[in-house]
Amino acid sequence: MRTAEVAVPTLAGAALMRTPDRGVPLRGGVVALHGASWPEREQPLFEHLARTLTPLGYAVLSYDRRPAADGADTPLDVQAADALAGVAALQAEVDAQVGVFGFSQGAWAAALAASRSAEIAFLALLGCCGVSPAVQMRFYTDELLRRAGYDADDRARLRTLRLAVEDVLRGKGDRAQAADLLATAVTRPWFPVAHLPPQLPPAGGWHDMDYDPEPTFSAVKCPTLLMYGADEECVPADASKAAWQRAAQVTGNPDLTIVDLPGCGHFPITGQPPTDLQPPISDINPTYTAALQTWFAGHPG
Repeated sequence: MRTAEVAVPTLAGAALMRTPDRGVPLRGGVVALHGASWPEREQPLFEHLARTLTPLGYAVLSYDRRPAADGADTPLDVQAADALAGVAALQAEVDAQVGVFGFSQGAWAAALAASRSAEIAFLALLGCCGVSPAVQMRFYTDELLRRAGYDADDRARLRTLRLAVEDVLRGKGDRAQAADLLATAVTRPWFPVAHLPPQLPPAGGWHDMDYDPEPTFSAVKCPTLLMYGADEECVPADASKAAWQRAAQVTGNPDLTIVDLPGCGHFPITGQPPTDLQPPISDINPTYTAALQTWFAGHPG
């Protein structure tokens, strides 16, 4: 594949565009969207995507995710708008139909962008969650405790804590009660995997915590590939698949493909989730590679 930097209006910094080698017919383009912890344009997941899709005739564009002004997560509205800017820029470069790939949080933003523009020709989503971020984090942290062997009492304490902190973030909870629960939880051995700060945050610090993705899914009409690890630990895969299936009934979209990835969790790698969030490409599970190759070979842009 060939690699070049291109400017994308409204985005800070140059985007990275990877295109097929000369002699490979161009079929379409893909804009890649980030997981929550991977804001960079260069990362193993995007490198693997480009290595997998450019031989099939797809150009792949990636860029650094715009940081939020307040230091919190970048709002999904902003991520979706930037995705549409990336789609327009890639269309201008390759003169072909363009779709969007999204991983985890980026899958929410990808679907949101597709719900707003017919210019997105297809979606390929890895670990796309069908419930709100707040519900997803309750599931994820509970699953982390369950897999670590903590009992039902500890899991119930964590759930109570998360619900109390969520209400504080909504601006309607009892701050004193939530602060007491948090102060106790900090002393528990499971707190490092609770994904909560040791001090109670201010109200309004989680922009999209109650975002319901299902109405967005119901506005997506383009061909969509959904991929979930068979050992998914981060999002409730069954509930997410069901949300997409209900949405497809609303739109009448016949082109919804759901693939389970044996040997994978939320990250499409062999073995445990990476601790440094940058697993080498060699760790990426071949079942994930094969799922991409099969679907993209049959879905020209």
